[in-house]
Amino acid sequence: MFSNARTSQILLALASQPGERLTVREIMAVLQDRAFALLIVLLGLPNCLPMPPPIPLVCGLLLALVAIQIIFGRDAPWLPRQLLNRSVARTDVERAVGRAIPVFRRLERFSRPRMTFLDTPLTMRLMGAVILVLALGLLFAPPFVGQIPLGLAVCLVGLGLVERDGLVVVGGLILGSIGLTLSLGFVYAIFTGIETLI
Repeated sequence: MFSNARTSQILLALASQPGERLTVREIMAVLQDRAFALLIVLLGLPNCLPMPPPIPLVCGLLLALVAIQIIFGRDAPWLPRQLLNRSVARTDVERAVGRAIPVFRRLERFSRPRMTFLDTPLTMRLMGAVILVLALGLLFAPPFVGQIPLGLAVCLVGLGLVERDGLVVVGGLILGSIGLTLSLGFVYAIFTGIETLI
């Protein structure tokens, strides 16, 4: 059904699913054969907006789980049954998708298969390691707005993997390095503050 669809089309299909809530199982069914790359996009999306704790923490943990499976070369994502039965409000999905669609459509105009050496199994495992680092950055990002650079970076990496566009992936990695720097600065400030109090 979605073999030739662009990322924006799949996200729109996801947002138009019936019902007041969407289970993770239903989301996975929509993502189909591009589940890994689109899961990365979906886990980055909420962090592109100012979000209170624990949303960055939850997204970071799930992203780490996805990244570890990519590192070990799984063909399709595995998620715990309890997680598959969890649900999110469709209105929240619509809001996140609505914010993301204009950006993705602009990127899709210029996105095409480039630097496809990034599409090999070995490189995908390396990408899993990079995504794991970004996920850990989300866990320690400054609250409310500090996760936004990392959220955007994760989305760009996921989009680049879906569209097989290595240039977009590299752009995401550059943005991710900025986000990781902010997260490390935040952690350093906390530890410095604790040492001062002690």
